[in-house]
Amino acid sequence: ISLHHSQQKSVMTSTMSTRRRPGGVLLSLLFLHHSLPSDSFTIPSSQSLLTALPPTRRRRHAILQMAKTKSKNSKKKKSSSSSSPSAGLKGFGSSSSSSTSSASPSSGTIDRSQSAMAFYDYLTRNGASSNLKRVGLGRFPLRLDETDDGHDDVPSLRGVIALRDIPKGEPLIEIPYEMALDLGRESSDPTLPAIALLQKYCSWRCDALTEKETAKGLNEYFAVLPKYSSEDCLGSTDFFSEDALDAMQCPWIREETVRRRESVRARYERDVAPMTEISSNLYRWNRDDDGGRDAIATESHLRWATWLVTSRVLAVRGPSDAASSNRLLIPLIDMCNHDRDSPHVLTGRAAPGAMLKVLAGRDVAAGEPVDIAYGGGVEGNDR
Repeated sequence: ISLHHSQQKSVMTSTMSTRRRPGGVLLSLLFLHHSLPSDSFTIPSSQSLLTALPPTRRRRHAILQMAKTKSKNSKKKKSSSSSSPSAGLKGFGSSSSSSTSSASPSSGTIDRSQSAMAFYDYLTRNGASSNLKRVGLGRFPLRLDETDDGHDDVPSLRGVIALRDIPKGEPLIEIPYEMALDLGRESSDPTLPAIALLQKYCSWRCDALTEKETAKGLNEYFAVLPKYSSEDCLGSTDFFSEDALDAMQCPWIREETVRRRESVRARYERDVAPMTEISSNLYRWNRDDDGGRDAIATESHLRWATWLVTSRVLAVRGPSDAASSNRLLIPLIDMCNHDRDSPHVLTGRAAPGAMLKVLAGRDVAAGEPVDIAYGGGVEGNDR
């Protein structure tokens, strides 16, 4: 695979490239052991990697301990009516109306919540309905030990689930470029695209999206993104208290987090705060407020938007005659979790008419998560 990146370091083997992500963290991307298309795309570099990851399998140890403690204090929920992941989604081969469908203990459950169903309709309206014959949104149990089997209160992780057996080499996900949210040229500073994302998100919250943005489906897409102050983003060190950062007893993680926070603060004071003085509608967070200062997006909101950018954005090369890459939020693909051993390949270009794909690097069974490699190794995303 050919990785296009200004900070690419060295080729370690014929199937491994290394590059830098936030804070000088080294990433290793492992791919299929055969020739791959030159239009493959990758996770971009940015200010922070530590907060770039949603709470996925490589950060489970710390996060799951908190999740398990919380689950013990919550009421047990009854499981919904079961059906095999291979049965498909409602409207796409299944008549179930439950919010999730149970699978075997080792596999995930299909998400049929209201927001998920609206997201599936959004994919269909935009020419991506073929994906729903192969994959959907799902939740996967995070069992810490064997005693968790059979319990209803086991915490779960959201991701992408295979709805049927998919042979190696076939597309797992195919998304038209036109569905992606283009946040501009790739750079080392995630706070810049975060401003663009925050402004669009504020418009969505206040029902102020343009007709074109509404037609594109940003309503349905934004509805499935991790919300501000949700458990997903609170698992990031960007939202840790000072005591929590100290408790980690890892000075370099603390230093990296502090630098990132300072970068967000500087961006907010330089570019966001002055604009809110001119017009409260540019970064208006609450629709029903009378326009007071408490209605304006805060520095913490920009910190959240920056976390979304660093955790979900992919750097995709432009047309074949272009030397630059763009930062894209790609619906469905950006919901895949991390697996350092994933052989699946990301390919496509940021160009009109192009298709952004995840190709199966091995056979995938129905009910399995569809994960991609964000990078791995001692100094990589596994931390």
